[in-house]
Amino acid sequence: MFALVDCNNFYASCERVFQPHLESKPVVILSNNDGCVIARSKEAKDLCIPMGAPAFKYRSFFKQQGVQVFSSNYPLYGDMSSRVMCILEKYSPNIEVYSIDEVFLQFKGFDLFDLEQEGYKMRKQVRQWTGIPVSVGIAPSKALAKIANKIAKKFAKKTGGVYCIDNEEKRIKALKWTKISDVWGIGRQHCKRLEALGISNAWEFTLLPNDWVKKHLSILGLRLKKDLEGISSIQLEEVVSSKKGIATTRSFEGTLTSFSDLEERISTFATSCAEKMRKQQSSCSAILIFIRSDPHKKVSSLYHNSCVVSLPSITNSSITISKYAVLGLKKIFKKGIDYKKAGVIIMGFAPTGRHQLNLFQNNSPKHLAIMQTLDRIHKRFGPYRMKLANQDLNRTWKMKQKHLSLRFTTEIKEIIIVK
Repeated sequence: MFALVDCNNFYASCERVFQPHLESKPVVILSNNDGCVIARSKEAKDLCIPMGAPAFKYRSFFKQQGVQVFSSNYPLYGDMSSRVMCILEKYSPNIEVYSIDEVFLQFKGFDLFDLEQEGYKMRKQVRQWTGIPVSVGIAPSKALAKIANKIAKKFAKKTGGVYCIDNEEKRIKALKWTKISDVWGIGRQHCKRLEALGISNAWEFTLLPNDWVKKHLSILGLRLKKDLEGISSIQLEEVVSSKKGIATTRSFEGTLTSFSDLEERISTFATSCAEKMRKQQSSCSAILIFIRSDPHKKVSSLYHNSCVVSLPSITNSSITISKYAVLGLKKIFKKGIDYKKAGVIIMGFAPTGRHQLNLFQNNSPKHLAIMQTLDRIHKRFGPYRMKLANQDLNRTWKMKQKHLSLRFTTEIKEIIIVK
């Protein structure tokens, strides 16, 4: 059996944990630079505020309806997610963190357990220890657990936030209730194809011949069909401990036109990527740099370009990576353009200390000691305490976040003060 635990309105719930007065009030979370709505509480959904709604267009509406608006507070959300996952790991050794607010658990050898009661225990413990409300769906497969979770959330008063598909009658009823467009793994194009055939719900999808599903929806579609039939075919994915690519990309609050301003940003992004890479004990062999103009300007001034720079030797040095990122920027920079976004992506990873050395090594061996010292300082005193010479020492890049809440759990200066 599988369980899918999903945090209800996660971003809004994180804000409510530390600001209880927000309970029962409509809450929306905005994207980077306070651009558009990316998360809504149930009350905000009831006001028909759409996902992706531009904040500037809805400003007066938010004020009229008393909608509480917040900028994205990713340090808070990431830490609260980690706390929830740590609690759930105690219920099963087989776990897959599917997203920041969703996790699959597989129950092997739990035949003598009442899994529905285990679901209520999980829900109660997570709420008690973190303040985050969750819904739990339990079923013989991952795809059915997804549907069970939707039922638990949709009919929360009746189910108590937990629903278990543990017999054939419940499975068929759940599949007939689920629209084909809401089935996990069915994309827009496949949905259109199935609806053209008169397939309107998940139950009708399971009645299709296996050969047809495999031919038109590939082997992945066939696995999904079997999963919906109650035959577990989609297994838990293994957790990848290290990333294969690391990116730092940002939209600027205004626009940048001079090379020196862009150089400072690219150097900062490259340094950020290098620090993340060192945390997972990796080094890289290539960098991708891109710049993009303001898409809202005249068509004649639109410009976007990118280039990949191969490093002379594999490295994790912020000094070397920043140097070659700036060289890449020189290749693609154009004068007279209002640049709105830029980014650095590092690629070609290999474990640090286990890669082929170059006889004519360009990296200074001193860089290793410098980077270790730099990381220790940042770990102890916080980020941005030391920078490279081509970074602005008096400037810390900051997004437009007019509605940012405090980082209650990750910043000592912003913790709650109990009077």
